Amino acid sequence: MSRHRPLRAALTALTTAAAALGLAVLGGGAAQAATPLPAHVFAPYFEAWTGDSPAALASQSGAKHLTMAFLQTASSGSCTAYWNGDSSMPVSSATFGSDISTIRANGGDVIPSFGGYSADNGGTEIADSCTDVASIAAAYEKVVTTYDITRIDLDVEDNSLTNTAGIDRRNKAIKQVQDWAAANGRTVQFSYTLPTTTSGLADNGLAVLRNAVSNGARIDVVNMMTFDYYDGASHEMATDTQTSATGLHGQLAQLYPSKTDAQLWSMVGIIEMIGVDDFGPAETFTLADATTVYNWAVSKGINTLSFWALQRDNGSCAGSGAADGCSGISQSTWAFSHIFEPFTGGGSTTPANDFSVSLTPASGSVAPGGSTTATVKTAVTSGSAQTVALKASGAPAGVTVSLSPASVTAGGSSTLTVTASASAAAGSYPVTVTGTGTAGSHSAVFTLTVTGSGSTCTTPAWNSTAIYVGGNHVSWKGHNWNAKWWTTGEEPGTTGEWGVWQDLGAC
Repeated sequence: MSRHRPLRAALTALTTAAAALGLAVLGGGAAQAATPLPAHVFAPYFEAWTGDSPAALASQSGAKHLTMAFLQTASSGSCTAYWNGDSSMPVSSATFGSDISTIRANGGDVIPSFGGYSADNGGTEIADSCTDVASIAAAYEKVVTTYDITRIDLDVEDNSLTNTAGIDRRNKAIKQVQDWAAANGRTVQFSYTLPTTTSGLADNGLAVLRNAVSNGARIDVVNMMTFDYYDGASHEMATDTQTSATGLHGQLAQLYPSKTDAQLWSMVGIIEMIGVDDFGPAETFTLADATTVYNWAVSKGINTLSFWALQRDNGSCAGSGAADGCSGISQSTWAFSHIFEPFTGGGSTTPANDFSVSLTPASGSVAPGGSTTATVKTAVTSGSAQTVALKASGAPAGVTVSLSPASVTAGGSSTLTVTASASAAAGSYPVTVTGTGTAGSHSAVFTLTVTGSGSTCTTPAWNSTAIYVGGNHVSWKGHNWNAKWWTTGEEPGTTGEWGVWQDLGAC
């Protein structure tokens, strides 16, 4: 199954200050004081090209362990790995060393990840780029000794799944590193990150693991990317995660027949894409999904729980599509991290209390002098129910909005009533309903269309959750608009002259 993950393709140059004190000496083979990762660990991805400090975001989010993405060569044919393939970001204590040292001092650690969609697509994944197994192994060992880490992740997707020579070189290099580590008293684990179907790995992903077995390479964890299915179907993401992981468990049982049921589950890792993924709203991982997956992962005893990516764990672009820096859904900052954090160490504590807000329907029309209603639904997404105060904002002149009741216990509902006076101007307007509780605030948007005999906006109003393709027409705020290409969540009139929406003029 192909993977299209543009969020991982952007590369921005970054230089991180000063070497960390206490890091292992580059190239040293002697055992260091590195502590193995917990048997159950939450380690979200950190986008290393953004210029953010991993230590700062780990502290702010509460995610003690991070998966650092990505290491790759600067060009195809090279055997030298750099962060993001940027030659100004070598594997050295001067690049992320201070951050990693701080993370470790705070009780966490990092998992450097090689590959990623951009590298796998462009031939700069190190085992695709470099044809010498010993040099690939040396690149892995350099990361181990430079940062004194105990796990390396290998993100293999897109073209790397069909490069059989690269697959074989990669697994042979893993075996060499494992032999080197054993001879030098080190602990080094390897995890594979692979795309998945809703019923387990596709055959090209299984082929990677079969080759590892044939080369005697020990794979400690298999992380499934339970998103970007690109099958054209609507998905219940938490359910799909469970069926996918259960399918992987069965596949691992075939590959490793001597392992017990518990040992097989301890090889499973899950990676979600929080909020709206690259495919669009049909694949949206919600806070409620996160709680379901957390509880299920604890019950099964899986090894790793992760998501793409830490910088997306906020609701700053609610109602839009997938983006590097936000989830595209209504949420409080670090809401997903707070749900998954207790997983490290076995999930012995309960996630913090939180809730969600949604509207059914999410849009409606009203003529001047008339009214329409919608149901405001709240749900407990983690922990226990709390009191949620509701309010509405954004109604245009001549339109009044009421909520009954104006306060509910999470899990309850309220009725939104919108009434338009005779003077209400025709057009489409976003009305925001915000719920506020002890966990913070969450919002949902009701798209209101005021009709009237004086209005010539007969084209259907823009819908923030709809998917549009080139040539689709909508009306919004008194104007007609033409979509120039595929889009969702981008409000007409906000993307500028070169944006997706062409202004066709007033209705």
